[in-house]
Amino acid sequence: LRPQHLSGLEMIRDLCDGKLNGGEIGSTEITFTPGKIKGGTHIADTKTAGSVCLLMQVAMPCVLFAASPSELHLKGGTNAEMAPQIDYTVMVFKPIVEKFNFTFNCDIKRRGYYPQGGGEVVVQMSPVKELSPINLTERGTVTKIYGRAFVAGALPIKLAKDMSAAAVRCIRREIRDLYINIQPVREPDDQAVGTGSGIIIVAETSTGCLLAGSSLGKRGKNADKVGIEAAEMLLQNLKHGGTVDDSLQDQLIIFMALAKGVSRVKSGPITLHTQTAIHFAEQLTKAKFTVTKSEEEDPGNDTYIIECQGMGMINSNI
Repeated sequence: LRPQHLSGLEMIRDLCDGKLNGGEIGSTEITFTPGKIKGGTHIADTKTAGSVCLLMQVAMPCVLFAASPSELHLKGGTNAEMAPQIDYTVMVFKPIVEKFNFTFNCDIKRRGYYPQGGGEVVVQMSPVKELSPINLTERGTVTKIYGRAFVAGALPIKLAKDMSAAAVRCIRREIRDLYINIQPVREPDDQAVGTGSGIIIVAETSTGCLLAGSSLGKRGKNADKVGIEAAEMLLQNLKHGGTVDDSLQDQLIIFMALAKGVSRVKSGPITLHTQTAIHFAEQLTKAKFTVTKSEEEDPGNDTYIIECQGMGMINSNI
């Protein structure tokens, strides 16, 4: 068990008056006994650069079925490796996941970077009676591309401009006719802890799909390379023809499982994260998933339909 896993578990324990045994860092086995999900105000602090976005993923399915609204103060890293960046969560995850028929508010108080963390995000969310299924099977055409290249702490704004310019050049080679707006930003000193940099680029389509590419800077990594990495990830996600990118794919599974009715999502190649999420969602709920190769007019597209007969979880508190 790592620090961020533990703070996630402790938050869930507190949210629902549960019991947690084996909850210490390094533990290989835990026993968790949930009680009634109450909601209310809770703080989860990884005390490291552990990702606040992963804490949010842990809490969200629970607070949706709580007895009252929740306010979660999540502390740690906002832009961490191997986890969604907070910008991705706000720009891509939020608008798409809200199609399940709930809303939440995410206020970035402070950004925190590796290694010291220190960021804080406040998430406010009201419970729902039940979740609606989603149908994301029409990609449409790309209508706009936008994003932000950011620096914080000791780094000059020139780095953000370099990341942005390199990303635009890279995308231009494939997509010529669209205006690409990637804002270079320097995070205000009172809203960022430590030194960090990165970029996120989002493509929006005519049917409301959002797909992204992102990358983080680190010492010794050239700014152009950071921009190009994010641009190539975006182009890769646009190439497969799915309606969600590789990062969103697995984040939707739990909501599809909890929703009432049949959800369908067209995706690119199924990631290992998604296979794992489906496996556990089926173990924990009565939901049934099927993944089939999409019968496309274009055989070059490697697309799949993830279909789920949701369990139709009902919030008995409402």
